[in-house]
Amino acid sequence: MPSKHIQPEGWAPAKGYANGMLTKGRTLHIGGQIGWNRDQVFETHDFIGQMEQTLKNIAEIVTEAGGEVTDIVRLTWFITDKREYLARQKDVGQAYRRVFGRHFPAMSVVIVAGLIEDEALIEIEATAQLD
Repeated sequence: MPSKHIQPEGWAPAKGYANGMLTKGRTLHIGGQIGWNRDQVFETHDFIGQMEQTLKNIAEIVTEAGGEVTDIVRLTWFITDKREYLARQKDVGQAYRRVFGRHFPAMSVVIVAGLIEDEALIEIEATAQLD
């Protein structure tokens, strides 16, 4: 099976990248998602709001590929404000569980100076193993 682009129905097209690539062995590689909606519009400039939208975007890509959030095996978070992330851990946990429940894959958090989209406060990459 050749690699297959995964693009959720109704989403604005990705420009210069793929939202997801499903490879032989049913491994789904999800490109960095940010806190904008399917129309590539930021509905919030709050870290928790963007984080929750980012996780929803990842969940939608996994669903489009035929999987579930419990198929996600890795998340890499890129955040622009370490202090806010640490100060809002309770909110982070609540927003995370609203989208992913109690599924906790391997995760890394990396602090970055900025992201390509100026309004973005967080970007998350993911890998899922679909059976």
